[in-house]
Amino acid sequence: MTYLPCIEIEPNVNGNQVEANAAIIWLHGLGASGDDFAPIVPQLKLNNELAVRFVFPHAPSRSITFNGGMVMPAWYDFVINGVNREVNKEDLEHTTAQIMDLIEREVERGVPANRIMIAGFSQGGAIAYQVAFNWMNKHTTPLAGLMAMSTYVADESVVENSKLEKVFPVHIYHGTQDQVVPESLGLKAKGLLEGHGYAPQYSDYLMEHSVCISQIRDVAKFMNQCFGE
Repeated sequence: MTYLPCIEIEPNVNGNQVEANAAIIWLHGLGASGDDFAPIVPQLKLNNELAVRFVFPHAPSRSITFNGGMVMPAWYDFVINGVNREVNKEDLEHTTAQIMDLIEREVERGVPANRIMIAGFSQGGAIAYQVAFNWMNKHTTPLAGLMAMSTYVADESVVENSKLEKVFPVHIYHGTQDQVVPESLGLKAKGLLEGHGYAPQYSDYLMEHSVCISQIRDVAKFMNQCFGE
């Protein structure tokens, strides 16, 4: 099988590489690459007993209708109608399947599904929602958790039709000054999940469409909670 190209960072405890007992697949935003979030890994300062493999896939380049057909790294094509994103459903389904393939590869490597987290920023976050809420429609073991950063739910039916347990850990992060993906979309995602019985954590930050130090601390705390037991 051909997988998406990725940057992979193996767990290192006290200067020694160790076998992974957990994994996180972290998806970048529009026009970026897997290199975007790799520098955050040492800043997380996770508990030493956690041996987390970080996987940062690279999105393929494609023409983006919203940007006048410009070709750039993207998980799917889209246009914007008001504040809402209208996404190419075929792209969405294809990319979701590719990320599920990466998760299944981690299982084959010996990391149980309930020790694998999915995270994403902006477009990557929309895919992360799709993956997390689709996963239980095809598998029996849930993932460890979902981190949705400065993003939105691209296809609400994925939440409405999901078999995912209501206690599934979800943390939504959004900047109050975000002019690229307005915070209203993050709050809309929160309301959608709550309306279907989920209880996502929600954190906002005085920032634009980016990541800040206090958010990184919150990400580390959430990861330690999800992987700690």
